[in-house]
Amino acid sequence: MPVKEPLRLATPQGRWVLTAAVLGSAVVSLDATVVNVALPTIGRDLDADVAGLQWTVNGYALTLAALILLGGSLGDRFGRRRVFVIGVGWFGIASLLCGLAPNLEVLVLARALQGIGGALLTPGSLAMISSSFHPADRARAIGAWSGLGGVSAAAGPLLGGALLEQSWRLIFLINLPLTVFVIVLALRHVPESLDPGAAKSLDLAGSVSGAIGLGGVTYALIAAGGLPSLVAGAVGLTGLAAFVLVERRSNHPLVPLDIFANRQFTAANLVTLALYAAISGTFFLLAVVLQTVVGLSPLQAGAATLPLTLLMLTLSSRTGALAARIGPRRPMTIGPLVMSAGLLLMLRIDVGTGYLTTALPAILVFGCGLTLTVAPLTAAVLGAAEDRHAGVASGVNNAVARTAGLLSVAVLPLVMGLSGDDFNRAGPLADGFHTAVVGCAVLVILASAIAWTQIRDDILEPEPQPYNCPVSEPPVHPR
Repeated sequence: MPVKEPLRLATPQGRWVLTAAVLGSAVVSLDATVVNVALPTIGRDLDADVAGLQWTVNGYALTLAALILLGGSLGDRFGRRRVFVIGVGWFGIASLLCGLAPNLEVLVLARALQGIGGALLTPGSLAMISSSFHPADRARAIGAWSGLGGVSAAAGPLLGGALLEQSWRLIFLINLPLTVFVIVLALRHVPESLDPGAAKSLDLAGSVSGAIGLGGVTYALIAAGGLPSLVAGAVGLTGLAAFVLVERRSNHPLVPLDIFANRQFTAANLVTLALYAAISGTFFLLAVVLQTVVGLSPLQAGAATLPLTLLMLTLSSRTGALAARIGPRRPMTIGPLVMSAGLLLMLRIDVGTGYLTTALPAILVFGCGLTLTVAPLTAAVLGAAEDRHAGVASGVNNAVARTAGLLSVAVLPLVMGLSGDDFNRAGPLADGFHTAVVGCAVLVILASAIAWTQIRDDILEPEPQPYNCPVSEPPVHPR
């Protein structure tokens, strides 16, 4: 059902559509950035051990990574506004459950429900813009969505840190008025749209097998030992194998496997896997380390990574333009090497050190490398794919990034040797963090090596579209 009258950005309805899309994606990015800052407070209040805090993050990441491709397909078939509104409402109800959770088990379950809502609304927020606006205004609307999304990502840790001074529950409860407002805006102002050529059947078997696979492997890594862990690992690997078989045989696969026949696309996703495993692992640990080891308050820890976000916000478009001019290979090679230098500088963070002298320089160097890398990587992924696979290619890349973060959060505490209440003990946490950042540095150097040897400069179109480049994940391409 195409939009009858394409909207213009300068009209009141156009601005309301943009506002609804920005605020919808903002509630997801807010939780992604704030929960890491809240982990020490949640752990103390709910008496959670290291594994419990891992599940607080991964309960959300698991369902989001497993279902985000299905969410895009549902929007294309049943209506992007409809699925977006359902996702926003679902996310709000799950946020209420998170805020009222009496124990860790309920919180993890509610976080998993949040991930389902995020998987429904995330693809739709950008797809609504692409389908609603006049072609002459579409690029500007996407650019505005990107910039305003960056502002919300920058404000999120500050707002979350301030709320944590009162109660960790407020970081979830604040989503309620936001989601209600977004639903009202969407229902009143956003035109409905869908894809008449969308598959008539949904790949539910692929979604279920993928979710079982990711869930089993994640549980095995977090439990790390004993018969339940072995059984979960076996179930997870079986689920992943079943996912591949289902996608090969399906007439309407979530992931058409022929897309990986393109070596450039496969290489770019391998870079994504290594890069976002390092990024997610670093940010999962850094907010906790800044509080437990360095001694910052939640508000200070929330503000600590603001310089990195500002770097991304101000320079991502320029690095995207640089990649369009010289090709993505060199930025994707040099950027991760700069990131590795920033990670190794984090080895200086220890008990008794200060933020300004140790953490801030490392964050700035890491942020410069990240800024140089992310926009060229996104452009390379989309440039490598055929036009007919543009939406699928970006969705796959987004799912790869989220899966990398999911597995990184599951495995890093095991590598660090953390267990029990070690997140509240400065000495063991600092030692484990040093091990983790060395591992993350190895991952980004691996990403650099893959980019240098596998990525070509001629895969980009001369005039790239303005894609959003947040810290936590690549964008979902507007369908």
